[in-house]
Amino acid sequence: MRVYEVVTVTAKLYFQALAKFLLGVVLVGLLLFLPAGSVSYRNGWLLMGILFVPMFLAGIVMMLKNPGLLEKRLNGKEQQKEQGLVIKLSGLMFLAGFVVAGLGYRLDWFVLPDAVSIGAAVVFLAAYLLYAEVLRENTYLSRTIEVQADQKVIDTGLYGIVRHPMYSVTLLLFLSMPLVLGSLYSFLIFLAYPFIIAGRIRHEEAFLERELSGYGAYKQKVKYRLIPLIW
Repeated sequence: MRVYEVVTVTAKLYFQALAKFLLGVVLVGLLLFLPAGSVSYRNGWLLMGILFVPMFLAGIVMMLKNPGLLEKRLNGKEQQKEQGLVIKLSGLMFLAGFVVAGLGYRLDWFVLPDAVSIGAAVVFLAAYLLYAEVLRENTYLSRTIEVQADQKVIDTGLYGIVRHPMYSVTLLLFLSMPLVLGSLYSFLIFLAYPFIIAGRIRHEEAFLERELSGYGAYKQKVKYRLIPLIW
């Protein structure tokens, strides 16, 4: 019975991950190619490839090595009002940015050179590797702001450079996306992200300082939140 329960839970997690992955592929595809009016939007396919192929591989690795972490990354609804607003603003940013990029292709707005898109794709993939390293260093990561049982402060590796390396990585990922798409106007929209995430970081740090033992001392040790020598 115990083995059966484990298999059932694993299968449920597998199908949940696969369903969310496929939903993401469909949604991003629609947001890019419908406004573009064509499936010949090469930059759209480039982004889809570098976004979803590594995501699929990372999901397989987490499923095999750390299904608990995968479950935390898939589940969780933000309970705090301020953080819910951050999620909504981020979603609006993606919606507007992708649609504008697609329209830019259709209407031949100012399109960035291919060299910029290729360079941005390299940055995006490098940021994905950093993302994997953050997940390896901190298995307490979840989609919501919370303190888990027996959680401790992580202060090694990337966490010894900035206090929120996951957000630093998402900064690289998200700001490179519109450049991969070749859209300057989309990039201007995505410039809202640093300001959106700054609000989340402030609320998260106030929460962690109250709820997580040792976090105050960690703040004194690692001075920068997001970008070394800047903030």
